[in-house]
Amino acid sequence: MDALLDDIRLLVECESPSADLDAVARSADVVAGVGAARMGVEPERIVLDGRTHLRWRLGSGPSRVLLLGHHDTVWPLGTLERRPYAVEGGVLRGPGCFDMLAGVAMAFAAAAGLDGVTVLVTGDEELGSPSSRGLVEDEARLAEAVLVLEASADGGALKTERKGVSLYDVRATGRAAHAGLEPERGVNASVELAHQVLAVARLGDASAGTTVTPTAGRSGSTSNTVPAGGSFSVDVRVRTVAEQERVDRALRALAPVLPGAEVEVFGGPNRPPLEATASAALFALAQAVADRLGLPAPSAASVGGASDGNLTAGVGTPTLDGLGAVGGGAHAEDEHVLVDALPGRTALLRGLLEELLAVRTNDLVASGAVRP
Repeated sequence: MDALLDDIRLLVECESPSADLDAVARSADVVAGVGAARMGVEPERIVLDGRTHLRWRLGSGPSRVLLLGHHDTVWPLGTLERRPYAVEGGVLRGPGCFDMLAGVAMAFAAAAGLDGVTVLVTGDEELGSPSSRGLVEDEARLAEAVLVLEASADGGALKTERKGVSLYDVRATGRAAHAGLEPERGVNASVELAHQVLAVARLGDASAGTTVTPTAGRSGSTSNTVPAGGSFSVDVRVRTVAEQERVDRALRALAPVLPGAEVEVFGGPNRPPLEATASAALFALAQAVADRLGLPAPSAASVGGASDGNLTAGVGTPTLDGLGAVGGGAHAEDEHVLVDALPGRTALLRGLLEELLAVRTNDLVASGAVRP
């Protein structure tokens, strides 16, 4: 426990806001040092678009299991002065501790001494993995299973489903005119956008768990001019690929309502869903491991937020997410980790790794735990 807490403290006390390339590089140095000390292997440093990612290959044999995490956080430089690392009353606090630096430290502790594991810690997940997406997907294709060290869901639940994400920008073009003298000569982009907002909002399907939400809007230039152009953003969350495709087709089929107006749709699917089928066998295995170790049986949760687990599931590799710290307050002022849960959580991860590495691949395929 003391060693694990020391590692978490080192990671938390090196601030790593995603948008600051220098800060992410400094964080990578610290993460590399902690990981090398625990696992006895120096990482490969992979710099893509100026962002530093770290990869450890453990053992001499082929890699079978991918442990996945990230070391970038959402907190700006200077947050540590206001919210320093602290452990009081069994609660650990500090920027990024829950999402997901404690999980990174747990991965190092659990993987030490194993053969056939790859540990990948990226530096841009909080931005949507713009540079590391291909790296994550390529590593997932090489693996039989992916274990994601993102923080747990409420009560320590494992994340067996994550919604897929699509992001769009709907743009309307009209024609400007003086709003007082001759508004009838214009084509009002704001009115066109109002029609489109209502059409887009109707695409959601609560019964399928699909949300389609118009968000930030922009239109016009001055208060006395018929707007000649404008746009609004759309956030889409889906549980299945089929729903993601349905919404995409509908958005691309949007047509203008006002004579003379034009409508264009930009963007598309950003991350595929992590569907329950991708995690079912691994979750069952985690429950069996917990029972063998005398740990409480983990529960399952479906969440709306996305992670790199969406990407690994999207390329067809069985993926189990939320194996990191138990606590709460991700991206919030009350971010925290429950210290008492760390030993059992790390033991569960280690046991799951040992089980996956010990079982013959053919048996895993037959059980549905991995793909052929």
